[in-house]
Amino acid sequence: MQQSPEQIRQAYRQMRLIREFEERLHIENPKGEIAGFTHLYSGQEAIAVGVCENLRDGDYIISTHRGHGHCLAKGCDPRGMMHEIYGRADGLGKGRGGSMHIADLDKGMLGANGIVGAGQPIAVGAALACKAKGDGSVSVSFTGDGASNQGTVFEAMNMAVVLKLPKVFVLENNGYSEHTGASYGIGSDLKTRTEGFGIPVYEADGFDYFSVYDAAREAIEAARAGNGPVAVLATATRYFGHFEGDPQNYRAKDEVKNFRETVDAMKTIREKVTGAGIFTAEELDEIDAEVLALIDSAVESARNGPVPGADIMMSDVYLDY
Repeated sequence: MQQSPEQIRQAYRQMRLIREFEERLHIENPKGEIAGFTHLYSGQEAIAVGVCENLRDGDYIISTHRGHGHCLAKGCDPRGMMHEIYGRADGLGKGRGGSMHIADLDKGMLGANGIVGAGQPIAVGAALACKAKGDGSVSVSFTGDGASNQGTVFEAMNMAVVLKLPKVFVLENNGYSEHTGASYGIGSDLKTRTEGFGIPVYEADGFDYFSVYDAAREAIEAARAGNGPVAVLATATRYFGHFEGDPQNYRAKDEVKNFRETVDAMKTIREKVTGAGIFTAEELDEIDAEVLALIDSAVESARNGPVPGADIMMSDVYLDY
């Protein structure tokens, strides 16, 4: 492990924050207080954190409809996110975007996106801005295996190569495109297809933070050096359905249970850092308790937060010249 104990502590806390944020939303969503669709990221924490721990403040990311984990990993405020998901006026988007449209430009988080694959062209534009600034910044896009079939993704890959942009394509294969298995829905495979555009692919175990961190470090360093676009391919699984309320009848019996018991990302990082003597189980438990208290507080304040008025709802809708 090449990282300092403080770096590892930060990574563990971020992963625990994502896990508890998502698990709590799974509990709260059926109560009817959260409007709109909610898509959970739980199970894929190692990917978001392994990538974002390699990023600087001036780097950009863009997410998908399953964006909570990416937002938290890039440093978005969990309380502001919870208020946004509850549709409150003091949420990160003033309560107008909800779960699928969380953004925080001050953190370089350009937005989650409700349209599958639509973040790619935006991330290419951000990469062009990075190249123009010439400060070594990079633009990172997260893409699921389902979105990888979209034409916008192919166009983005081609343009990033043609313009030799500092663009990092993070391909997250969680095994399902909505309700369709990746083994059925993807022609060829994600690695070969991406390499066909001339983009080097760095592979990682999506259940293992250290594997993702190392692969992302190499990829991002290459992009910062001006070598053009790169990709990180990580495979994991999502623990919940495509959307909250999805009964997941397309999954095998005990499939999720087996993943949780064998290769779970939180289980893996705990075993590795305690096994290496970096932290004790009790020290990690203290982090867990601090995160749980933060989530409890965020949910309670979001539940009682102010509802946006008509002035907020109508703001930023039209542009006057």
